[in-house]
Amino acid sequence: MRGDEAVTATRPTVPLKSLLKKVETGWSPVCDAAPPALDEWGVLRLSAVTSGTFVPTEAKRLPPAVAPRPTFEVKTGDVLVSRANGVKALVGVACFVGDVRARLLLPDLVFRLTADNGKLDSRFLGIALSSAGLRRQIDAVMRGTSGQYKISKADIQRLELPKVPLAEQRRIVTAHAAFERRIGALERSLDKLSPVAEALAAVALNQSQTDWDRVPLADIATVAAGVTLGSEPVGDGTVELPYLRVANVLDGRIDTKETKTVRILRSQYERFALRKGDLLLTEGGDLDKLGRGAVWDGRIDACLHQNHVFRVRCGERMTPDFLALYTSSPEGRAYFQSVGKQTTNLASINSTQVKQMPVPVPPVAEQVRLLGPVHAVRLRAAALEHQIRKLRTVQQGVVEDLLNGRVGASA
Repeated sequence: MRGDEAVTATRPTVPLKSLLKKVETGWSPVCDAAPPALDEWGVLRLSAVTSGTFVPTEAKRLPPAVAPRPTFEVKTGDVLVSRANGVKALVGVACFVGDVRARLLLPDLVFRLTADNGKLDSRFLGIALSSAGLRRQIDAVMRGTSGQYKISKADIQRLELPKVPLAEQRRIVTAHAAFERRIGALERSLDKLSPVAEALAAVALNQSQTDWDRVPLADIATVAAGVTLGSEPVGDGTVELPYLRVANVLDGRIDTKETKTVRILRSQYERFALRKGDLLLTEGGDLDKLGRGAVWDGRIDACLHQNHVFRVRCGERMTPDFLALYTSSPEGRAYFQSVGKQTTNLASINSTQVKQMPVPVPPVAEQVRLLGPVHAVRLRAAALEHQIRKLRTVQQGVVEDLLNGRVGASA
């Protein structure tokens, strides 16, 4: 085969229905919120099914008074596919079930696909369903009403899978697994850094606190809410810009993989604009997540923030990183939890409570010195995260090429 043919080659496809024995959904009884103990029955949450990864700890306990239905028990070798979700990108995500504890039941919002083992390797199916080609097919058939998106059993059966001989399917699985082992080793190294960073942060905040001033946050920083969504201005004098919402502001980092835009008056830009070094804190969520946040690194020019995200801009007496260290500490979290307003499903804090937060203020030179070891660990963590992202990208590209026949899997 010539080089140019190898680049553009694609395989013939076959309907997934012809490779499966069965497609079924599960059962969703009313469950306890707590996870099941190892000797208890449980029902998987929808969050147990992520793209390429099965998370068996995401389960709810089946009440003792409710008889389990063992026919829905999830087994090693199952391929699970989410069939409905309020977020489009989470509909049709699939994973192969490897080792799994006993007594976990399939929920109604998840399909279980049983492969014909003479034609289809279940592990290969899990990989193929997470590929770009299958994702495009799922997006094309997805339907949605009232913020709920879904696919049907018939939609799954009509998906076209690349026609790959069984022996080659297994070689593709082997190639994919080699990437997973390397990525897993990096992720384990990254996990080990988290408690180290927390310990160093605790050491930094516990040093000489008795000698530090303690003042309300409003004395050392300005606190502002962002753009209120809803009625947007139109016409001349307006501009459409990206903004950060609660989903973008995580604990210790900002996730901008998915950002939305909003239209505002040009005259309002300075009021809502972010600057590099602004600390972003979330207004609401679960009680233990109140005030979670991170320092904005300015990666998007002309970026705004939503009204449910507070922008904290430090003055000369406080560095953003030291303030972020304090707000995310047990003491900082305890403050937010003590003043948060709890409703049935959510908790929230307001800007007045954020401004009144008592904050220790060591000299700026001391802040920088104390942050040194923490920054060193965070730099190492950032390097590992970069390696993981890079390997995931390479893995995806290699698997796509193998699935479409642009390169051959090694024997």
